[in-house]
Amino acid sequence: MSKVILFDGICNLCNGAVSFVIEHDSNNYYVFASLESEVGQKYLKKFNLPLEDFDTFVLIDEDKFYIASTAALMVAKDLSGWVKYVYLFIYIPRFLRDSVYRLIAKNRYKLFGKKDICRMPTQREKNKFLN
Repeated sequence: MSKVILFDGICNLCNGAVSFVIEHDSNNYYVFASLESEVGQKYLKKFNLPLEDFDTFVLIDEDKFYIASTAALMVAKDLSGWVKYVYLFIYIPRFLRDSVYRLIAKNRYKLFGKKDICRMPTQREKNKFLN
């Protein structure tokens, strides 16, 4: 079964991260849905997560979910190349990791911009998106 990444579909940083994961997911572990989508909303409801707070992305791995820095590090662990070593940051206490994560997430539109509409997958990427 694939792991699902829910992301903010209008965030340029988030869309860049999705493209990065697609490029480095050599084992084809991940599929994607925007938090705003019907599929994303169903997952958020399933795990009793906020339906309108898009300041984090969510990793769904079977019946478990991860958010914020832990989600990012769990994804990094599965990717090919140098990025899998980023997982070693898991040993930094979560409150410190999440503080940095929240600071970036809170300012992501100012720093990286946003789109007017959600990311549309390319023809090559269509099988990686749930909506």
